[in-house]
Amino acid sequence: MSEAKEKIAVWALTPGAARLAARLAGLDARVDLFVSAGVDFDRPANRFERLAPSLAASFGSYDGHVFIMATGIVVRQLAGLLQSKTTDPAVVVMDETGRWAISLVSGHLGGANRLARRIAALTGAQAVITTATDCLGKPAIDTLASGRGLVIANPGAIKAVNMAMIQGIAPLVYDPEGWLGSLPAGLEKTDRPDPQIPAGRPLVLVSESRLPTGPDRLLLHPPSLALGLGCRKGASITELRGALAQVLERYQLAAESIFRVATAEVKRREESIARLAEELCAELVFFSAADLKTVEDRVSHSALVEKHVGVKSVCEAAAILAAGNGPLLVKKQKTRQVTVALARRAST
Repeated sequence: MSEAKEKIAVWALTPGAARLAARLAGLDARVDLFVSAGVDFDRPANRFERLAPSLAASFGSYDGHVFIMATGIVVRQLAGLLQSKTTDPAVVVMDETGRWAISLVSGHLGGANRLARRIAALTGAQAVITTATDCLGKPAIDTLASGRGLVIANPGAIKAVNMAMIQGIAPLVYDPEGWLGSLPAGLEKTDRPDPQIPAGRPLVLVSESRLPTGPDRLLLHPPSLALGLGCRKGASITELRGALAQVLERYQLAAESIFRVATAEVKRREESIARLAEELCAELVFFSAADLKTVEDRVSHSALVEKHVGVKSVCEAAAILAAGNGPLLVKKQKTRQVTVALARRAST
């Protein structure tokens, strides 16, 4: 399945800015141009009379915004729109002459630093990056995490980890499955999730489990769990959510680690399953009866499921297949309407 291109909005208030905006259509992204209605511009673009309401209406719909105008204008426009460093889109500001590409908001998690550098490579501008880790040539844990598809459970601890590296103190990293890859200089591996460490030395935990967090204990959830689902016809989204929540609570697992939701092909029309996958930001996949039968020797059997679906297991088999034939972590758990199973992603 091909990855959707990121969506970038480019905003221009003057003719010179509009000409530069047109050049940014060359970015490897889906680029939408927003040009002031009073500007003579012969390319397709979204026209706006006033910047503030137009930006407010579209701010959360884009992965990044590029403003070709004075930084002061942008700061004032963003004041009431910013929510969190984990959710705000990237914001880059350029001057009308194309000399500077300034990473303004969400430099790490939002990707503004990367976007500024891409713009610089395309236009010949100078990328302006002010995040401390980048300026000092240090790794930033939030950048490492997002680059590996990890979800940050407690963003408040990012500051302690990055600050320690800036000060030359190596945070310890518990990552038994190697999700962060080879650790860069400035981070030190530990084999224990709760080592004895002196105060002021943060700990980074990479786990699908709900481990204890704190101001100096950063928890990262990897995309490691495949959710297999079975349900009665017409089961509601509330019933699916409830069944999953019970399992996650019982086994102290993080919903953020679910990267794929799977079920039988015959359940393709169950809208509640599609809604749950969307809420989890997980890929939704369906398996044929023939596919599900390939792992029947590894799952529990149900005569009822075999009667109605033609296979001996749906949720467990679907979870295993969705995990790339990974091991079953949580066997079938049942409620009146729903069955749930979880498998761990196979090692690559």
